[in-house]
Amino acid sequence: MLASWLALAAPQAVEALDYATDPVSGYALGGNDPVAYFIDRKPRRGQQKYELRWGDTVWMFVNEGNRAAFEKAPRIYAPHLTGCDPTALAGGFVTIGNPAIFALHDGHLLLFHSEINRFLFLADPQTLLDTARDAAVRLGCAW
Repeated sequence: MLASWLALAAPQAVEALDYATDPVSGYALGGNDPVAYFIDRKPRRGQQKYELRWGDTVWMFVNEGNRAAFEKAPRIYAPHLTGCDPTALAGGFVTIGNPAIFALHDGHLLLFHSEINRFLFLADPQTLLDTARDAAVRLGCAW
């Protein structure tokens, strides 16, 4: 039954983009501060004066402290699976997550394409994450 839901919840395959980078602004996470997800438990728009380039991507932060924390340990704060939706990956699709639809699981920031994908993930996170990690390498959503 879960497999049928995954097929319905996963949109068509798209080309992977790193870290949910906004195609217009060029900012990772659409300009949201990756550290804020962990501190504030919600997305917060960063400021251009606290930009940092990492992973061929420009990241924005709400303050110098968050920027410094990210600079010291970027893989801790950057979206896991480079921002690809883990539920879609588990179903065999590459779909970039929406920075507004997220979950923090096992110390990782995960982005989802839709609320239903987030719901399906939270119903069985470890199984879906294991399957998603296996698919991520094959589908281009791994570091």
